[in-house]
Amino acid sequence: MSEPLSAERLLAQYFLPLYPPDARADLAKARATDANPAGNPAIFAELSSTAEIFAKLAPDVLGEAGEGLDYSPASVRKLARGITRERRDAWLRPGAEGELPLVVNVVLHGSIYVGECIVRSHGGTWQVRRPLWESMVRLTSRAGTGDLAVFHWWLKALSDEEIDDNRLADRFRTHVEVPTLAPEDLPVIAPPDRKLPRLAKVRYDTLYKYLRAHLPELRSVGDDFPSPERLDEMAFQWLDFTLVGDGRMLVMHGPTDRGVYVFWLDAAGFNKSAYYPADAFPEHVVQAEDEKLRVIVPILGAMRVHETLWWGA
Repeated sequence: MSEPLSAERLLAQYFLPLYPPDARADLAKARATDANPAGNPAIFAELSSTAEIFAKLAPDVLGEAGEGLDYSPASVRKLARGITRERRDAWLRPGAEGELPLVVNVVLHGSIYVGECIVRSHGGTWQVRRPLWESMVRLTSRAGTGDLAVFHWWLKALSDEEIDDNRLADRFRTHVEVPTLAPEDLPVIAPPDRKLPRLAKVRYDTLYKYLRAHLPELRSVGDDFPSPERLDEMAFQWLDFTLVGDGRMLVMHGPTDRGVYVFWLDAAGFNKSAYYPADAFPEHVVQAEDEKLRVIVPILGAMRVHETLWWGA
């Protein structure tokens, strides 16, 4: 049995040999050191140019998912859907003599493209590192200020652990879109006092019929909602539904044999998800109060409270 392909193994096998010797010898220092303290505009232009190269060549490596990349959040979700196990394995094959495997160029250019999306669409600023693909994007939002290591998002998304779960899009949504969301501007889906019964048999078709019957205003679950196959794999015991934010979001939640999944949907469909490890008994509880949402789950014999804002931030 071959060793699982982890993010750490990807880094060590395909990328570390390309690092300058001093950066390779002390990665922590390289990641903490500003490689453009004078703010040289030529370096920012190089980052922008690298992103443009990726956008131009993406259809060659991602097919339809790489077409029309325009630096929007939707373009990140679209390209993320093109990152499949089959494509990843093809990218990992050795190149011709003297050429790097395709995965190197895809990840290095793709990381900078996603970073440039944060810069252009959400007001992020590049924090330049050496080598350039280790550069991070600093984003300030109502959740605070953070440096986003997009290159590492790609490595994790390509690992065996995550390759089938579209986690690049999830991270972009969680760390970029949700913190910068203006939830008060979301349209109301339905009156918040509408009674929404439990869905006892969870399949894609039964969920579709449920929403048509009880929330016809929600016209779609969106392109990024789990596929019918993925929903079957999750094996929900049941699903409950809670309208929050004066009806601006639907929180869909239910237990599986591994824990509790929570989905947030706005009028356009799937917005984000979260997973909480939990025991099978007793049932988890979701409470909405003012701007807070509490997910209370049993774990190791005690009830643990996870608290977020109602839009999942």
